[in-house]
Amino acid sequence: MDERQPRSGQPPELRFQDGLIPAVVQDVETGQVLMLAYMNEESLRRTLAERRTWFWSRSRQALWPKGETSGNVQQVVSVTLDCDGDALLVKVRQQGTGACHEGDFSCFHYPVELPAPAPVPPSASSGEGSRERPGAEEDEPREAGGDLDGAEILAELWQVIGERKQHPAPESYTSRLFEQGVARIAQKVGEEAVETAIEAVRGNPGGVAYEAADLIYHLLVLLATSGISPRQVFAELRSRRR
Repeated sequence: MDERQPRSGQPPELRFQDGLIPAVVQDVETGQVLMLAYMNEESLRRTLAERRTWFWSRSRQALWPKGETSGNVQQVVSVTLDCDGDALLVKVRQQGTGACHEGDFSCFHYPVELPAPAPVPPSASSGEGSRERPGAEEDEPREAGGDLDGAEILAELWQVIGERKQHPAPESYTSRLFEQGVARIAQKVGEEAVETAIEAVRGNPGGVAYEAADLIYHLLVLLATSGISPRQVFAELRSRRR
């Protein structure tokens, strides 16, 4: 997630499952996640050789170069293997109107309405949840009872982020993000979105929740540095229900 732990040893070998490996495609300029597709060994070889994306169609059981008929070619900038060797991150320069066959720039354009999160018992802080998170040491809201609902958690986190923006603290991760500027914050949003998508592809609900929490946190920081409040986002979502 962050560059907190040094790399050790050799990179992992590619791990194809049933001959395929998921590839998350990300726009290199904006950090926006464009699509999720699958590659086999041949499509990956062509992607690396031609520096444009090739995928394997599971429905047609055939290779296909992205943009073959639409002209929405993806020029490959980099291909990165994840730490387990079972997923790829492909950064591209998207040409044409976008990645989605429905006409949107990104295939991820259908918001999912989330239910209010259930209270997390104190014991849930052990295990995987104990690893360091951005800002966890001083930037996240605290509630002794652990019974804040979703709206209260967002409101309190937004308040903390606003305080760090107005009154920077040297030890604050949030303050350091503001100092690094909007480009770095936007990059972090893109990275966390990709990691959330990867956990979903792996079928790891706990990982999705963990990475989604980081994504929401960084998105709120991006809103704050852009002068946008969550109320404006909620108003936009509300207008789309009419």
